[in-house]
Amino acid sequence: MLKRVSPLLALIVASGALFAACGDGDDSDGSTETQSSSGGSPCESVDAPLPKKKSSVPAPKADAPTADGVRFETSCGSFTVTFDDRAPKTSASFQYLAEKGFYDDTVFHRVVPGFVIQGGDPLGADPQKAGTGGPGYHVDEKPPSGLAYTKGIVAMAKSQVEPPGRSGSQFYVVTGADAGLPPDYALVGEVTEGMDTVAAIEALGTPGADGPPIQTVIIESATPEG
Repeated sequence: MLKRVSPLLALIVASGALFAACGDGDDSDGSTETQSSSGGSPCESVDAPLPKKKSSVPAPKADAPTADGVRFETSCGSFTVTFDDRAPKTSASFQYLAEKGFYDDTVFHRVVPGFVIQGGDPLGADPQKAGTGGPGYHVDEKPPSGLAYTKGIVAMAKSQVEPPGRSGSQFYVVTGADAGLPPDYALVGEVTEGMDTVAAIEALGTPGADGPPIQTVIIESATPEG
């Protein structure tokens, strides 16, 4: 179960139901000063950014992406998400948020080893509000029938009360062999490059726990590619 619950909040519990926040929030720029971390981890030691003061953006107009995917640069390295052509509306929104710089200077606020890493919340750096932020709009696109959330799959988080396929800005990358989730979470695509970075972020989670990583992980930039 989660530490924080609100009408728009939900995140996955280890027993198999994934809720995540998909609401509105505030936004602001924060520090990204780094220094090399110890212990052999590829992750840099970084200061947590401030939650953004303005997170709402106009809803996107495109119903399909023009890029092939999005490349994320993080304090643990880079990884690339390639869009799935079965989810054009969700992918178009994901690309739009990257183009707007919405994901820049946000954090991975939730790391569950063997399950998922989760980010995309403009309020994620605030321990009291992490999991409740969003872009101020939502997209509805029914996930493909029979979709399995296997290792490397990228999908959108939503609250328990929202319908299947609804998404805002929060997303997760599956790190376990199979998350065992029902096909309720909007598909984005798959990590096609940089799973070592995903694994480095996952390694900062506490085994058996569901919460923030032991070290801040910042998304420095998210850039559409292709």
